[in-house]
Amino acid sequence: MDGSRADWINTTHDWARDVDLGHLAQIRQAPEEFAPCGPAHLVLEVVAYAADEASSRAGGRCLITLHGDGSVSVADNGRGTDTRVDDRARIVKKPVMASKDLRFFDSPDAERLPDGHPRRGMSVVAALSEWLIHTNRRRNGAWSQRYERGVPVTDLIPLEDDGTTGTLVRFLPVESLRPPGSLTVDDLARWTAQWPGLEVRFEDQRSKGDQLNQ
Repeated sequence: MDGSRADWINTTHDWARDVDLGHLAQIRQAPEEFAPCGPAHLVLEVVAYAADEASSRAGGRCLITLHGDGSVSVADNGRGTDTRVDDRARIVKKPVMASKDLRFFDSPDAERLPDGHPRRGMSVVAALSEWLIHTNRRRNGAWSQRYERGVPVTDLIPLEDDGTTGTLVRFLPVESLRPPGSLTVDDLARWTAQWPGLEVRFEDQRSKGDQLNQ
């Protein structure tokens, strides 16, 4: 038992609130500001967390998959998103998808992602996706949760332990961020190479027609 949520120290996100609707609405109202390179920027926002893990653990791996339905998934082999048990025996996952990253979102000095634009946090990805599924595997259990436009639409769904740890984030960017040719493996490979501690692999499951029209 990790105790009362009110006593948990906030380092990257506010444990006390599961969903910040005002924050998500702010992002949805300005997609060009928060995803200036379209879906590629959203991918980099996700990969940045895998790069953080790799930096803290002397290396890591990441697989980026471009799916035929226009969605993208990013899987890493880190420790998984922090998950705790509150004083009422409820499992609580750090609200990385539905609340602001306290380190970056409002900071004028936020670090730049490899595309040259400011890092804002995972909530940008969730808010600017039609849907997002966050699969989380830690030593103390595994769960999955679905979001639509940043808002969770399921509880944490327990998964069978497969002996691994890490996160899998699969998301479908909103249609306005998916103009033809807006997401290429070449661009992503060039940008993710700027995280030398992270080994990044790619899998493009789109047909040639998909690649022209996504």
